[in-house]
Amino acid sequence: MAQPISDDLRTRILEAYEAGAECLRVLATQFRVSWGYCKKIRMQQLRSGEKKRRPQRRHGPVSRMTAEVQRQVRDWVCAQPDLTELELCERLAGIGVQASRSLMGRLLRRMGLQLKKNSSRGRTGH
Repeated sequence: MAQPISDDLRTRILEAYEAGAECLRVLATQFRVSWGYCKKIRMQQLRSGEKKRRPQRRHGPVSRMTAEVQRQVRDWVCAQPDLTELELCERLAGIGVQASRSLMGRLLRRMGLQLKKNSSRGRTGH
């Protein structure tokens, strides 16, 4: 996987362009980067006014499973380990947090918790 180009190199390219280098194509060859990269960082500099890369934002929505929700789920499972994932989802809905069974299962695995009951197995034929 390609590594990002360092802020140091990015800054040197932009400073060389501001110092009067002929064009971005020449700088791209000189610094051994693509001409497209030079165009991209120059446009970013014109938009933001900064030479350094801006920190990237987290992609995707913020999780509803906050530390407080995880603590609540852990307390419920410790107090009553025979709850099912569906029952935990219903309890979360009671405090205003919507969660599907699959989300609850992923949360429990990530937290290292196991339930005694598994509603998807069904009953044995006795």
